[in-house]
Amino acid sequence: MAKNDPIMQPRGDATRDKLLNAAIDVFGRYGFDGATTRKLADAAGVNLQAIPYYFGGKEGLFIAAAEHLASLIGGHVDDLRVVLQNRFAELDVESRQMTSAEARGFLTQMIERMMMLFVSKQSESWARFIIREQMEPTEAFQRIYGKIMRPMIEMARRLIGAILGENPASEHIRLRTLSFIGSVLVFRTAHAAVFAQLEWKTAGPRELEILQRHAAELVAVLGAEKGDRP
Repeated sequence: MAKNDPIMQPRGDATRDKLLNAAIDVFGRYGFDGATTRKLADAAGVNLQAIPYYFGGKEGLFIAAAEHLASLIGGHVDDLRVVLQNRFAELDVESRQMTSAEARGFLTQMIERMMMLFVSKQSESWARFIIREQMEPTEAFQRIYGKIMRPMIEMARRLIGAILGENPASEHIRLRTLSFIGSVLVFRTAHAAVFAQLEWKTAGPRELEILQRHAAELVAVLGAEKGDRP
């Protein structure tokens, strides 16, 4: 029966999704070379032949997993990204700059979401995949960077540029933005150390509330050295 047969399609979609979700974890744990097709199929609980059937082979699954990961992350920030894109478009048409106060509000929302995501169990396998790609970039990194990382970093640059009253394309703002994002990434890349230092066992409602306040503080101190307070 054809792969696009409407009777078989729901089952096919489920098999494909199982492979994509399992692939993020397996590739993150073992890398491309260590992630055998047998490991990938077993982790997904599907037949070995499903990999070439749906993705043409391991390499196709690898790239598809990267795109799927970008989509999963995007699902947590897409609504905010659309609002920001529309707001920037309005300001560009009017040849106006975003105020520092408005930029701080948007940046706080962005950082809060990132922190909530980074301390979640869900992001563990995502982080392993991305960190491997940071160390040894492949085409998978280009897919993740182009679809989610670059757009979010560039939006953060524009917001931080508005807060500091500087050109968001300047090297200084690029560096400030990367350092700022790094202070949030630590909650995932150094997850064990963070929880050990804070003496947290889990990220429950109390801990998430603390992180929300911390996100607001991180934004509030931007520009403090210039006396630019919110």
